[in-house]
Amino acid sequence: MMELFVEYPYLLVPLIFLARVADVSLGTFRTIVIFRGNKLLASFIGFFEIIIWLVAAAQVLTNLDQWYLALAYASGFAVGNYVGISIESRFAIGNELVRCISFNRDVLADELREMEFKVVSFDGDMGVAHPVELLLIIEKRCNVPALIQLIKTLDPTAVYSVSDVKSVYDGPDLLPRHNFLRSALMKMGKRC
Repeated sequence: MMELFVEYPYLLVPLIFLARVADVSLGTFRTIVIFRGNKLLASFIGFFEIIIWLVAAAQVLTNLDQWYLALAYASGFAVGNYVGISIESRFAIGNELVRCISFNRDVLADELREMEFKVVSFDGDMGVAHPVELLLIIEKRCNVPALIQLIKTLDPTAVYSVSDVKSVYDGPDLLPRHNFLRSALMKMGKRC
């Protein structure tokens, strides 16, 4: 088999490209997992990432006179970044903070609480004639799209922003977290 690659090194192009896509994808995913605080998973991913990298890099360095192998290596790097980010988005590991400003005070927060979301709300105003309510909701990333859709449905005038949260301490369980009805409703909205 190796003789075939020595005689026809251009056959290494798809192998090097795919190996590079795999190792860079793993590296990108590992970096994001580290940011989310999952050290053990990041170490496990890193082990396989470096093995794949060693194999791909060794083939390119052994055949430096074959310029197309370097091109396959670089192309795999570029595509691997995109694939790694896509994989991480699909897994949606971690939590996010949803900040929401509702112009209908005490309506949105109560409805979200009825659906058993943990909502912290603050009354505020944008002048005397414009009372608002600020809502803070920490939710798993995979549940945030369904939550945003629910906010848009319940209060179309609400303004919201979403940001990453590295770690969360759940605190006292003042509200029940999950029940069958909520799970069933959110699964229809791709809630995890």
